[in-house]
Amino acid sequence: MSIADIKKNAEQKMLKSIEAFKSELAKVRTGRAHPGILDQVQIDYYGSLVPISQVANLTLIDARTIGVQPWEKGMGAKIEKAIRESDLGLNPAAQGDLIRVPMPALTEERRRELTKLVKGEGEDAKVAIRNLRRDANDHAKRLLKDKEITEDDDRRSQDDIQKLTDKTIAEVDKLVQVKEAEIMAV
Repeated sequence: MSIADIKKNAEQKMLKSIEAFKSELAKVRTGRAHPGILDQVQIDYYGSLVPISQVANLTLIDARTIGVQPWEKGMGAKIEKAIRESDLGLNPAAQGDLIRVPMPALTEERRRELTKLVKGEGEDAKVAIRNLRRDANDHAKRLLKDKEITEDDDRRSQDDIQKLTDKTIAEVDKLVQVKEAEIMAV
């Protein structure tokens, strides 16, 4: 494995960490409705648990209401029950075939809790990125120990990996700030 491979591998893994962090942020509820909130809700569909998006259409009725349109007639009650029993704190209401899921307004205290949660997720993402930096540097050190690269190459690779780490952590910080602003907006 060369230094270029180590850098490329570290960069790919850091990008995956950013994507995982973005998906975690999407689960954090803000005052506005978006269908992604229901992604983690699982429905019992003929004996197997599947995401709600595989048994119904999810749409936005207005800024605070998600519409769930089941594809099969008998699924409405199961979907409604699954949403109610999820830990999202939502209370769906059926209107014929359509299930309306209103998003309750967030209290100031709940907004602060959510910002703490977002900061915690951000710290977890930063720790994962730093671990990737450590692994990449360890690979470079191993190459140096095996005399496959020079000390100058090792130093250069550590500097490049540190720059990549700084850039990725700055992106995590930016995502955290954007999400906090979104949560605190009334």
